[in-house]
Amino acid sequence: MRRLIQLLCIAMLAVWIQPQAADAAKAEPVTEKIIFIPHDSRPISSTQTADVVTKAGYEVIVPPTELLGSREDLGHPDQLWTWVHENIAQPGVKAAVISSDAMVYGSLVGSRKHNESRAQILARASRFSELHRAHPKVPLYVFGSIMRTPRTGEASGHEEPEYYRRYGADIFRYTLLRDKEEVEGLSRRERKEYEFLTRLIPKEALTDWMGRREKNYAVNEFLINLMRKNGTFHYLALGRDDNAPFSQTHLESRHLAAVGAELGKTRFQTMAGIDEIALLMLTRAVNEQRHEVPFVFVRYNWGRGADTVPAYSDEKIGTSINDAILAAGGMNVRAPEKADVVLTVNTNPDGRTYEANMPVNDGTLREGTAYFADIVSDYVARGYPVSIADVAFANGADNALMAELQRRGLLYKIRAYAGWNTPTNSSGYALGEGMLVRHMNADAVDQLLTTRYLDDWAYQANVRNTIARQLTWLRGDGFYGSLGSKMDAVSVRSTRMMNRFIENNLPPMAETNSVVVTFPWNRMFEADIQPEQQGFAHDYLEGRK
Repeated sequence: MRRLIQLLCIAMLAVWIQPQAADAAKAEPVTEKIIFIPHDSRPISSTQTADVVTKAGYEVIVPPTELLGSREDLGHPDQLWTWVHENIAQPGVKAAVISSDAMVYGSLVGSRKHNESRAQILARASRFSELHRAHPKVPLYVFGSIMRTPRTGEASGHEEPEYYRRYGADIFRYTLLRDKEEVEGLSRRERKEYEFLTRLIPKEALTDWMGRREKNYAVNEFLINLMRKNGTFHYLALGRDDNAPFSQTHLESRHLAAVGAELGKTRFQTMAGIDEIALLMLTRAVNEQRHEVPFVFVRYNWGRGADTVPAYSDEKIGTSINDAILAAGGMNVRAPEKADVVLTVNTNPDGRTYEANMPVNDGTLREGTAYFADIVSDYVARGYPVSIADVAFANGADNALMAELQRRGLLYKIRAYAGWNTPTNSSGYALGEGMLVRHMNADAVDQLLTTRYLDDWAYQANVRNTIARQLTWLRGDGFYGSLGSKMDAVSVRSTRMMNRFIENNLPPMAETNSVVVTFPWNRMFEADIQPEQQGFAHDYLEGRK
């Protein structure tokens, strides 16, 4: 009898254990995922931005590169809509961060050069409502651009229609006067200049450029109204692409801000910048998933500091940074000891923004350099999580600051750094990365710092400028903005120079002892810098001698 009772107990235990085991198997955690559709295929826009969030512990699902737009391929919006519907239903998807430019025009460049009808692009924009209805539990964080107004044809980087190369400066001045007339009126001389420009700029060029802007404005207004009426988006951010205190971009932003004013900045913003907003939206998605509100303390260099109006922007850097903190889901605090991020901002005391390829960026200490390095050194010594927004120069790092950080042994004692492209790109990126690194191990933080040092310091502020001066020596057809048949030679030279820079300036690291530099956009403005794969770099270089 006792034996029978034991067998019955064992049988009952087995019956009880099996479903528990099955439940345990079912309950095995699924990796949290975030859908991310960048506005183009540039490394900084796509892979580098996604890598920050991946290192914070999320699986970031990005469309295949062939679906993303580039300078020559404007993108594939209809295929992207198919892709997002197929992938947003995956188990574990917690949020979707999506570029409206990619979904409506194909890419950021596509928004500037497309020939789609107004009805077609608005129809694409309306699909956000369908996506929200189909997946109401997946919050949508959407970012788009208010079309830029480059100051010149050269400043457009050949990403505007062909006529902008000749009439870009005139078009910029024309829109500056239009904006100024609305804000404060024009003098008699300025009105005469406006009338002259109206006659000077070919009507077909101005009609084309302003017509495409009208479509862009209509799409952005439509997105704001989707937010107002249906709550389609969890957050909507519209970035003012390269602009100025008076410009067509600034004019349109003022009007769009008025349309969405009732939403408040906790749900909608127009912001200076564009390329950094993807990381800000990803950071907000992570913060909201974790129910966290990071505290941020901001410290500027002495001088104009927060009142600096940097190049490519229409507002003070202090305003841009405060907006970025809100967009990323953070909060300003007044004391560094209370902060999750201590954002130090390297502005020039005189409030000017230089270009990284100017002779002044030769590594010589300037007024304010040592003072700013002292700020960083002091905060690091106190154990604060320091992030550096290096905005003294546009389109590259401040060589004097980097040399000083290197001399003081601070390069890998800070937590985040950015010094690329426009000042608002750098400050927003440094902020977003600075918020997320607290969820990473030390190796991941070092890897992200190295990525920025290689791109912003080594390449943008040094190698790029040297190679650009050597282009005429190289055989073949091509120039800075379109490398053509010179691209392989430029890749070889850039790779060699980058590796010399690493050896002279960075500590030995397995991931970056040797890198290979390529140019996926067929121009020198940005590069793809990847660690050498075993044997690849040697074969690559040997094959192109």
